[in-house]
Amino acid sequence: MKLKALLMAMLASSAMTSTSIAIADEQYKISDKPLELTIQMNHKRYPVYKEDWPVEQEARALTNIHLKDVTVGANMRTDSENTGKTEALNLMLASGTIPDIVGSSRIKDFVNQYGPEGAFLPLNDLIDEHAPNLKKFFEEKPDIKAALSAADGNMYYIPYLPDGKYGRAYFIRYDWLDALGLKPPETVEEFEKTLRAFKTQDPNGNGEADEVPYFARQWPELLRLVTLWDGRSSGSDTYHDFMVENNEIQHPYAGEGYREGIKNIARWYADGLIDAEIFTRGSSSREFLLSENLGGATHDWFASTSGYNRLSSEIDGFAFKAFAPPASISGKRIEEHRRIPIKPDGWAIGGTNKHPVETIKYFDFWFTEKGRRLANFGAEGVQYDMVDGKAIFKDSVLNSDEPVNNQLYAVGAQLQGRGYFQDYDYEAQWSNKFALEGIALYDEGDYLIDQFLGVAFNADEQKVYDRYWGTIRDYMLERQQTWILGTGDVEAEWDDYIAQLNKKGLKDVLEVMNTAYKRQYGK
Repeated sequence: MKLKALLMAMLASSAMTSTSIAIADEQYKISDKPLELTIQMNHKRYPVYKEDWPVEQEARALTNIHLKDVTVGANMRTDSENTGKTEALNLMLASGTIPDIVGSSRIKDFVNQYGPEGAFLPLNDLIDEHAPNLKKFFEEKPDIKAALSAADGNMYYIPYLPDGKYGRAYFIRYDWLDALGLKPPETVEEFEKTLRAFKTQDPNGNGEADEVPYFARQWPELLRLVTLWDGRSSGSDTYHDFMVENNEIQHPYAGEGYREGIKNIARWYADGLIDAEIFTRGSSSREFLLSENLGGATHDWFASTSGYNRLSSEIDGFAFKAFAPPASISGKRIEEHRRIPIKPDGWAIGGTNKHPVETIKYFDFWFTEKGRRLANFGAEGVQYDMVDGKAIFKDSVLNSDEPVNNQLYAVGAQLQGRGYFQDYDYEAQWSNKFALEGIALYDEGDYLIDQFLGVAFNADEQKVYDRYWGTIRDYMLERQQTWILGTGDVEAEWDDYIAQLNKKGLKDVLEVMNTAYKRQYGK
């Protein structure tokens, strides 16, 4: 009898728990009956929206919003500038049919251009009236709201919002330092001496002069070195971007510190301190040079780069760890790269959407506690479990040969074509102790600097930018590479370089950018 009573009590408790969960989940239901909305989603990691993603299936069950894929241009070319996705958006627009929801890489400029023309719905009033979680988010982060605004003052997309501050850092072979009796370099002068020692003193101990002192997976990471001579390589986490200096938009590639930096980078390259194949080796350089015990230092992501310490099982003593940014020639220590708080990726509501209220409520769902967890960690019980109120990845996810982020993309989580607020804890869980120690080092030194969050042009400003900027940028990069490779002389050619930039329209571009900046952000 006691056993029967106990079983009955357990069943009753289980039923109450299931009922409580069901009642709690009712709050996420947007439509009493299933409501179908069409969606286009383009991103280099997932060229189409997949209706069978487990994350989407759970969101569908919770909200009663059913998204139907109508993506066009899914097979278009994808490159580092996401050209293919921009072309896919143009193709969609040219088709004359805009889906209810459009999610894409680099959607910001597209919707800010065509939103005021009616292609996309303004979201301001919809958010104020029907999206309490989004409204609260933007009230707490007015700088992000300002950065999202188009020239007409309206918001046309909900962005992917990265979380956390730290992205890339300087890494160096600590085992090589130990072998040569050196300490992590504190200044640019010490950094140069260290790289020369790596080049000439055989730290890998194989009797050959085969070491590559400094390398980078993406060649623009080489340009970060200009900060050691008080230059800048970018004002945001996008390569070659504009920057804000004294409340004014400037371009780093027209500054005196940049000139000095390029001159010295060219000298280091000529002396063999920089990978001779840095412009051609590509993204496999880190894997190859570290696994072959050849690479000495780089500038790269905390989590993925720290992961190479697994090579200690193959290379005796291998230790590749972060070190603080070396002090520049004037004594400044900065880390130029940081996670930008807002990306130009995300999703928008098509101008012909007949259910804008339900759609903005669906967007708002992803900013609820449950929606945010779903977007970041995947499905509960499959990718993660709840432990003391926190989402904790299963061992099967953390110990898989497949990177955690790739596993999440495959189930519909961490989608940058979706507007959502990332949770850095998802990454912290698969960051090893070397990454966490490096982040703590950078946090203690407070090396990060503010970022340029972009501007929104009106039609006339956009025409000026489009007319000149592409040609200017190509010229800047052409001269840059020529100087580094030693087929040009930055000192001798600098005055002509600046004259050419102005002739090509740099002053005009900066003028419209500053006008847009002051309109968007005020004083």
